[in-house]
Amino acid sequence: MAVPAATWSVLEHGPIERLNERLWWVQGAIPGMSLKRVMTVVKLESGGLAIHSAIALREAEQAQLEAWGPPELLLVPSAMHRLDAPRYARRYPGLRVLAPAGSRSKVAQVVRVDGTYADFPGDRVLELRTLPGTADREGMLCVRSEDGVTLVFNDVVMNMDTKTDLLGYLFTTLLGSAPGPRVSRLSKLVLVKDRSVLRSELLRLATLPDLARLIVAHEKVTSGRAQARAALERAASFL
Repeated sequence: MAVPAATWSVLEHGPIERLNERLWWVQGAIPGMSLKRVMTVVKLESGGLAIHSAIALREAEQAQLEAWGPPELLLVPSAMHRLDAPRYARRYPGLRVLAPAGSRSKVAQVVRVDGTYADFPGDRVLELRTLPGTADREGMLCVRSEDGVTLVFNDVVMNMDTKTDLLGYLFTTLLGSAPGPRVSRLSKLVLVKDRSVLRSELLRLATLPDLARLIVAHEKVTSGRAQARAALERAASFL
């Protein structure tokens, strides 16, 4: 992705979608690429918002987000998902900015980082975890809502279709990121330290009895317990 800028600059994005009473989801463009990125917004027990993999929105949608609750946490999941993090930190000076421990130094190159995922105590809605087998490079959100548990990943699990443009083809086909769900060749190269440990964790998460949904950093949401379980099991098969 391009080097982040300090100004509020909006790329093309879709509407805010309500997944349940605690979760909002937005899909947006990536500069120079056909694949899409995803922002997930969680309404915390406090009423404030945790924003994962931030996307700068048009003013109408940004006002809609602000009306839902005050932005409280900014979760920057990796150095490859920091594009709009400086813009959010600048717009909302009171935000607490967190990143996985293994990605903190690179994230801090473009935005202040107040702590790691381990520094968030959690509440009845949101738990932050570091995925085993990733050397603390990749985190995961566990969101509890009325319809069950939603797991929010970053780049360890990909779920999108193949692309035909040059960069999209390189990313989805040559680097093995699609079709999903799967763990891509690129993720195995730069994120995964111990494949067997991560495989065991994905399979364990697939057995959660209240699993309701799987959200990943690029494109598709998987809804329903059986579907989310199958997605995690298929992704684990690539490790």
